[in-house]
Amino acid sequence: MSKIKLTKNELKKQKDNLKRFTRYLPTLELKKKQLLLEIRNIQNTIDTLQEQMNSENEQVSKWVDVFAEDIDLTDYVKIKEIQTKQGNIAGIDIPIFDDIVFDESHYDLYQTPLWVDLGIEVTKNQIHRLARLRIAEKQQEIIRDELQVTIQRIKLFEEVKIPEAKQFIRVIQIYLGDLQTAEVVRGKIAKAKIEKKKEVTRA
Repeated sequence: MSKIKLTKNELKKQKDNLKRFTRYLPTLELKKKQLLLEIRNIQNTIDTLQEQMNSENEQVSKWVDVFAEDIDLTDYVKIKEIQTKQGNIAGIDIPIFDDIVFDESHYDLYQTPLWVDLGIEVTKNQIHRLARLRIAEKQQEIIRDELQVTIQRIKLFEEVKIPEAKQFIRVIQIYLGDLQTAEVVRGKIAKAKIEKKKEVTRA
């Protein structure tokens, strides 16, 4: 335990600290619950996106043999920009997926196979899902880091700050109580001496 001043001012300071710590702790607990809930929600989003991607991959695999033709879809699907915006969860800034802008691709409808249109659509859908997935994973990473900090603060308050303040208050109260008792005793002794002198004087 660190050194403290055994004074009334210090006692008031420690009582104020204890009030502040005990008032702040429920706020931290609430934040912890919010963060855990958000992590679960984001995980549900990630799971859904992965299921959708797997499902579409299975659908594509049914006509994937057609892709044996020497056509590279990356020539037709090029990302120009992944757009995000800032969101806020429990006081934390996180990126939120907004949209993907693709470069417009032009190709000869007569010279390319019919499946290219569907291939481009599927590829864009998968890129879209993958971008949302990566941003959701980034959100989760940021929130997990904040959750770790919040848990550490809760432990600090519960295991260190609150018990320490209570101990300081107890020590100061005992000390001030002893001082008060000593003053009362000294007062009684002084009063007894004065009474004795008065008796001697009267005699």
